[in-house]
Amino acid sequence: MERVGGAVGGGAAASGGVKQLEDCSVSNALGTWVFSVLGALIAIPVGIRKKSLAPLVFFGTTGTMLDIIMGISQCEREHAERQMKLLEEQNLEANASTETEN
Repeated sequence: MERVGGAVGGGAAASGGVKQLEDCSVSNALGTWVFSVLGALIAIPVGIRKKSLAPLVFFGTTGTMLDIIMGISQCEREHAERQMKLLEEQNLEANASTETEN
């Protein structure tokens, strides 16, 4: 299982403080609710006017899907930033070790 921090071996980054990518996705997907509420607020008057539950189903599911997609993309963005930071740190350490050898 891949860690969001990217730490594989020992060290401070590999300890329990690093969230799993799946945990991050679930918390971000459940933490956003804006589009779901907007979908319901749009669907209720439209459904009353059309005397149908179809707008509630359409706007409710669309809002929920947007919430989930936004949460997952935010998590993936955070994951990519952490990976880039770790890669930069590894490159700096490698450059420092090669300079001290010369």
